[in-house]
Amino acid sequence: MERLGGRGRLGMGRRWRDGRGRLIVHGSPPVTVPLELATSYRARTKGLLGRDSVEGALLLSPAGSIHTFRMRFPIDVAYLDHSLRVLAVVTMPPGRLGLPRLRSRHVLESAAGTMAGWGLRAGVRVEVEVEVEEETATAAE
Repeated sequence: MERLGGRGRLGMGRRWRDGRGRLIVHGSPPVTVPLELATSYRARTKGLLGRDSVEGALLLSPAGSIHTFRMRFPIDVAYLDHSLRVLAVVTMPPGRLGLPRLRSRHVLESAAGTMAGWGLRAGVRVEVEVEVEEETATAAE
């Protein structure tokens, strides 16, 4: 995976920016997945629309529900709480409206069937490792 500079980990309560990173699924053994972050209104609205596939996963934040209208392929959807613990995982075909999840703060999307292979299920905690741009990393030093 190409790095834009250094990497940074953001904890609870912090807001991410649109970009790339890695999703770490805590399990035995831990699984690392390429990740796109969609945190701006524009990026969350677009999501996976117009794509034929997704490499790894897409994290929508903040988000409590999603839809698959105008999507070209079925997806796995994981609803995450504020501490990045999985509340539920569902598979959605195109043209559906997902039910809002009460405690959901983030939504993770990937191609249908992939999340089970990563060991992602209700109760599992994940971690987001984001790539930060070089000038941001040097400004923080």
